Amino acid sequence: MNYSDFFNISPYQWHSIITAIICGGVIGFERQVRGKPVGIRTASLITLGTYLFMTTSATMGLENTDPSRVLGQIITGIGFLGAGVMLARDGAVVGVTSAATIWVLAAIGAMIGTNNLVAGVKVSILVVGILYGVDLLEKHIKMLSRGVHASIRNLHRKDLPFREEVQNERKD
Repeated sequence: MNYSDFFNISPYQWHSIITAIICGGVIGFERQVRGKPVGIRTASLITLGTYLFMTTSATMGLENTDPSRVLGQIITGIGFLGAGVMLARDGAVVGVTSAATIWVLAAIGAMIGTNNLVAGVKVSILVVGILYGVDLLEKHIKMLSRGVHASIRNLHRKDLPFREEVQNERKD
């Protein structure tokens, strides 16, 4: 086995794999830095996995498989992942943004899997802009922090004494 055979991963392409990992990693970095679910590792694996499934289905030939059915099954599976990060807590549902982020990560992986790499990168940047930008708007515009968003912030504040207790117990 020579050097070029070792790195040959046909029908997959290294530049697509790297693009999927970077796109997921950028979004995951934003989530991880802010202490939210779906960090770098998870986000990168979602985009990479979706790319791999899409590319695999496209290489099987139309007589064996329908790539649109594979995409439909990916969406269904991602729905289960998204449902796993949502929780109902004191009458408020938390984790919806993380679930939506998982959904968009799969869409980006599908874009890359259909050779739309540049569009996937642009959408990744847009997603980070939405996640970070809306948070900034909510901090500066009081009207955006009403209703459900205010009650969720209060839920997080209720946890502070509990978190401090747990941290103190760990020190002992």
